[in-house]
Amino acid sequence: MDFNFSDKVRDLQKKVGSFMDANVYPNENRFFEEIEENRRKGNAWIPTRIIEDLKPKARAAGLWNLWRPKDHGGALTNLEYAPLCEIMGRLAWAPEVFNCSAPDTGNMEVLLRYGTPEQQKQWLTPLLEGQIRSAFLMTEPEVASSDATNIQCRIERQGNEYVINGRKWWSSGAGDPRCKIYILMGKSDPDNADRHKQQSMILVPADAKGVKMVRALSVFGYDDAPHGHMEVTLENVRVPAANLLLGEGRGFEIAQGRLGPGRIHHCMRIIGQAERALEFMCKRLKARVAFGKPVAEQSVWHERIAESRIMIEQARLLTLKAASMMDTVGNKEAKAEIAMIKVIAPNMAQQIIDWAIQAHGGGGVTDQFGLSYAYAQARTLRLADGPDEVHRNAIGKMELGRYVSKDAMKAFSDSRKRA
Repeated sequence: MDFNFSDKVRDLQKKVGSFMDANVYPNENRFFEEIEENRRKGNAWIPTRIIEDLKPKARAAGLWNLWRPKDHGGALTNLEYAPLCEIMGRLAWAPEVFNCSAPDTGNMEVLLRYGTPEQQKQWLTPLLEGQIRSAFLMTEPEVASSDATNIQCRIERQGNEYVINGRKWWSSGAGDPRCKIYILMGKSDPDNADRHKQQSMILVPADAKGVKMVRALSVFGYDDAPHGHMEVTLENVRVPAANLLLGEGRGFEIAQGRLGPGRIHHCMRIIGQAERALEFMCKRLKARVAFGKPVAEQSVWHERIAESRIMIEQARLLTLKAASMMDTVGNKEAKAEIAMIKVIAPNMAQQIIDWAIQAHGGGGVTDQFGLSYAYAQARTLRLADGPDEVHRNAIGKMELGRYVSKDAMKAFSDSRKRA
């Protein structure tokens, strides 16, 4: 196995890292200060100037849309993009500077893979240019959306239009005034015997008549303005039939194509946050004295630092393996690895960020060091794109499937013959 990145990737790592050093880290607090300034003026839901100022610089540096899959016009494989995504992920708002942030990357991938030329011209092109933003509407408050077959939002064909009725929440990105398009998953054929063919995905303009923004949902007290995680109602929303993606009943097929890359991007970014938390932890421990000696010399911290490094390396290696498998054998064959990293990465990051908070004492739970915000993100990621339990259940079933005994197989075969 070759664990070395190519010269191309190493060069891009240096470029992304240098860009972050020169433009992003020095403005880390400015992003939040702008939001608070807007909030004091009565509207926090305004795009920040700092991100808009940095986007042209990232583009000029050749660091734009690095997420774009190689088989759809991009220059990098998943494995090549992984270490770059990790560097961007070290700071929560940084990926947008490079047009590499969620949910836009997942939505753009959907349009690249499943959109018609007309849909791509209308929505994909401005998304690739960073002119607009998007949201993905799947989760619903009335049902357990960890089982996506529970989704109740109705998509009904009426002549040359589809009529949509439903309630969605955790629609990340929908609060941004630049958000112009939703990709919505709902039921188009609720009576289909195959529960996985009842759903479809459809493009809904954010300004369509009948779309109502109910409220912004907070995550441990953070509303994530101007991005937001919104509750949205759709009442008799009419869109052209041409807005349907791929075809009726193919929502789950699209979801699997979207969630594979989306999940691995989340994992890459959260590994970057874990690395930064470990860095903060070590610097803080070396700078503080307690009970007559530097805190870094207390043995409990040696153990925690060591465990942090081990956990990060394990998560990174498994994530790179999943990325490599996605490139070489496809998302379907990599489904176990994708599920495993979805469990291990946020749990790893949550623990390391928690230790970093502990190392900072009272300061750790304030907003001064960004650790409380990072903790909220890591904890939330254990629910986003499917909760831990769902992924563990799938992993367990796949593992058990490897150990079906010959006797059991014979008994099953005999019973089938008798039937």
